Amino acid sequence: MSPLHVTRTLPEDATGAALRSDVLHGLTDTPKWLPPKWFYDARGSELFERITELPEYYPTRAEREILASRSGEIAAASGARTLVELGSGSSEKTRHLLDALTSLRAYVPVDVSESALTQAGQAIVEERPELAVHALIADFTAPLALPRTPGPRLVAFLGGTIGNLLPAERAKFLASVRGLLEPGDGLLLGTDLVKDERVLVRAYDDAAGVTAAFNKNVLAVVDRELGADFDPDAFDHVALWDAEREWIEMRLRSRTAQTVKVPALDLAVDFAAGEELRTEVSAKFRKEGVTAELAAVGLELTHWWTDAEDRFALSLSVAG
Repeated sequence: MSPLHVTRTLPEDATGAALRSDVLHGLTDTPKWLPPKWFYDARGSELFERITELPEYYPTRAEREILASRSGEIAAASGARTLVELGSGSSEKTRHLLDALTSLRAYVPVDVSESALTQAGQAIVEERPELAVHALIADFTAPLALPRTPGPRLVAFLGGTIGNLLPAERAKFLASVRGLLEPGDGLLLGTDLVKDERVLVRAYDDAAGVTAAFNKNVLAVVDRELGADFDPDAFDHVALWDAEREWIEMRLRSRTAQTVKVPALDLAVDFAAGEELRTEVSAKFRKEGVTAELAAVGLELTHWWTDAEDRFALSLSVAG
């Protein structure tokens, strides 16, 4: 059986330091914001799994449909012998690719969660003893150093997560991915597509209130980790479509005028009644826009796959 290798490139205290920095900068900015990565503690991850099963939330089902029906084509087009997955989590969706990539010799999952990487990596090693699995505990938005593995490489960034990055952040991220690739290597990118506003808003404001609980969970994370006194019930969940920027914004709207204390940062934050705290941007894409953003960093879009209803796309681009 091939051993599971786990390499930590994040310092042990990196997560806590990043949280403190983000909360300090976000809550003292105008307008206020917090980045969406802090949704995902154990409770947040559980809530997100519930979101993916909701009738209103189509992206996970649509992407899974593409992977189930097109992984053979993706494998043939990429010819990959190494699969690198950014933000791999449980690696559940990746199994379609692992099954289809018959020439695969190495799998490199990248995630900030050591427990998720270890659990998923051990399962894959047991299922595929011929496959070398080298997990990286790393922040994929920072420069990466990948292990030596056979080429060509296919870097997968699934789930539409790229939509959580603002345009300048996307450009920086895509440039860093391009820097990992040799000529002939590829990027498999998941992008949620522009569609009817009502469909989009429902996906982020479900009738059961699961997304509202997920959104408010970021306040519970700040309370627990930094000793803050946010009351999640003092905020309302808001999901809005910005037609100009073509993205969904999730926000938390203060129900009253209030002051929140964050002792770990020696910070007191005033909220006016009705003031909003942005917690997520989720950009939606068109093929021509994806093509242009990839071309700007030296990647040529060669294949474009969508689900049957054209809700979501996987694109393959190649480094020249």
